[in-house]
Amino acid sequence: MRVVAVLVALFCALPALAEEVVLGFSKDTVSINTSFDGSEILIFGAVKREAPIPDEPRLQVIITVAGPNETFAVRRKEKRFGIWVNTDAVEIDSAPSFYAVSTSTALGLSLSDTEDLRHRVSIPRAIRSVGAPDTIEDATTFTDALIRIKSSSNQYQLNEGTISVDAQTLFRTAIKLPAALTEGDYETRIFLTRGGEVISRYDASIYVRKVGLERWLYRLSRENALMYGLMSLAIAIGAGWSASAVFRIFRA
Repeated sequence: MRVVAVLVALFCALPALAEEVVLGFSKDTVSINTSFDGSEILIFGAVKREAPIPDEPRLQVIITVAGPNETFAVRRKEKRFGIWVNTDAVEIDSAPSFYAVSTSTALGLSLSDTEDLRHRVSIPRAIRSVGAPDTIEDATTFTDALIRIKSSSNQYQLNEGTISVDAQTLFRTAIKLPAALTEGDYETRIFLTRGGEVISRYDASIYVRKVGLERWLYRLSRENALMYGLMSLAIAIGAGWSASAVFRIFRA
């Protein structure tokens, strides 16, 4: 009993978090239908404090939005005898299907390398590649290639200096979601940092789901692959026959 009393006393003596996040979304659900061409989500919040605002270092805010993790196979092509062929391949064990990092200032100024390693905030740290074949010496270039490909389609984003912070208390930013999204929970993390150190973290989720015809086709492909394949084949045959019939009419 004496040990329990000491532990309770120590717990009560711990100071409350000096700064915490109070968060809001413009919407926490994104619906994908046949006309979906992307979306934008406004993320805003405030900092709740139990103590006066420290003068230095200044408060910085980092927000990450990560889609469901997937496995990717990255291949290297080389030209041999005038033909481009696959030579090496590395499987990325786990990488987010979508990943956005927004900051109130440069990421290197907002977060130390140690904290980045601990929380996996930057894009390279969010990707996990356990290992590559021993024959491949430059395995990191395959991860770089994945980042480059995903960044070109706006599925990986580094938005430095896009979070507006007012009086070290109110913050807001907008995250642009591309048209090609994977259905599932998009983990959203908000970090408050000072001097590169994380002082508070808040986690939430944005749910992305298919609706209407997109939802029906998605479920059919997962639950009845044979029917989905036969239907796709029938549509392809029908489209080919229709195109052929139209071509014969114009020729006549």
